[in-house]
Amino acid sequence: MSNKQNQWIVGINAVAAAVEHDAENVREVLLEAGAKNPRIVEIESSARRRDIDVRRVNQQALDGVAGGLRHQGAVARYAAAKTWDEDELEGLVEAAEGKALLLVLDGVQDPHNLGACLRSAAAAGVTAVVIPKDKAVQVNATVRKTSAGAADSVPVVRVTNLSRTLRDLQKLGVWIYGLAGEADASLYALDLRGNVALVLGGEADGLRRLTREHCDQLVTIPMPGVDVAGGVESLNVSVAAGVTLFEAVRQRQG
Repeated sequence: MSNKQNQWIVGINAVAAAVEHDAENVREVLLEAGAKNPRIVEIESSARRRDIDVRRVNQQALDGVAGGLRHQGAVARYAAAKTWDEDELEGLVEAAEGKALLLVLDGVQDPHNLGACLRSAAAAGVTAVVIPKDKAVQVNATVRKTSAGAADSVPVVRVTNLSRTLRDLQKLGVWIYGLAGEADASLYALDLRGNVALVLGGEADGLRRLTREHCDQLVTIPMPGVDVAGGVESLNVSVAAGVTLFEAVRQRQG
């Protein structure tokens, strides 16, 4: 993991979450000198309790490290984001004891979208988020900032071959539902209470052909306000992720 030796996490929520959930990977925390924000004071004491080096620096130093991202007076140097290997996915599914909820993202390119998806995933208590290693954004500083710390609390599993992973999940008893605008079946007609993987495509092209072929069923989110003939734009991928995940949560709490 040495190539990630100097990853920076930026922003109060992201830094607080890293210190809390993944302290062993936080190398140092830089906080704005003289900042009176109580959250910053909280981060400082939390980091010191965990024996993480804390330095108070001026705003210019933070601006330099944050590289244009809004840091709110807090950044942290990170050794490496905890990444989950694909061979750990089976253990995560089995540990969920028949109630695994997976979010599979097929080629999301925009770091803000991935960050927002992770945030919804964390709130929904997903088992794991699966992303391909190629042709998709990875968990970088912008993703971490947008996810408000969710990138550290949700297992993100990077896989080499998404189709093969979907096949392996099916063998573990996971039902694979892909979201496609032109599908006939409604999301709301599904039973999402067991082992379920919800598969969403990237911003431009949606689900790739091979990914579609490995889904048990394609479904759509009914949108009464959309004129299909007029080609009104479909939902943003992070909004669609939130809608589908929380439909599963609603059913599971029923």
